[in-house]
Amino acid sequence: MISIKCPHCHIGLKIDETKIPISVKVFKCPKCKQPIMVSILDPYRNNQSDQITSVVYKSEITNKGTITVLSNDETPNQTYDLQVGVSVIGRKSNLSNVTIGIITQDKLMSREHIKIEVIKNRIGGYAHLLSDMNSKNKTMYNNDYLEKDEIIVLQNGDEITIGKTKLRFNE
Repeated sequence: MISIKCPHCHIGLKIDETKIPISVKVFKCPKCKQPIMVSILDPYRNNQSDQITSVVYKSEITNKGTITVLSNDETPNQTYDLQVGVSVIGRKSNLSNVTIGIITQDKLMSREHIKIEVIKNRIGGYAHLLSDMNSKNKTMYNNDYLEKDEIIVLQNGDEITIGKTKLRFNE
């Protein structure tokens, strides 16, 4: 966690730098909704930036990760390997274009519920970016609902709930 101040309204913010994707250059202040610039610094170089806000991105992820579907009354235990690129995850159906189709009777899970993008980062590892695909019943990440257009950098052991089904991310 790092502490910054919004350059517009001067509110103090605590930011978890591990949840900021490499591709993000700007985010909105939660209070005044004004843009705050983000500079991603390579942790192995001593960069100086003239941006208002600098965030150090740290990642040691070296594999592409897996998603484990935890069994319940409607869903058997399943494990899927993630690949570089975008994986669309949802209820298995002939009517969807999912990359990972979960075998389930859980009707609260959308056919195309979430996506996880695996990208190679600048230090040779991988970052796993989770977002909701505007699902009807939303997505929970570690017991908090994802906001519209929110992108989360997954960490080992994170729990994702889609419908009534829990998934676990592992590096």
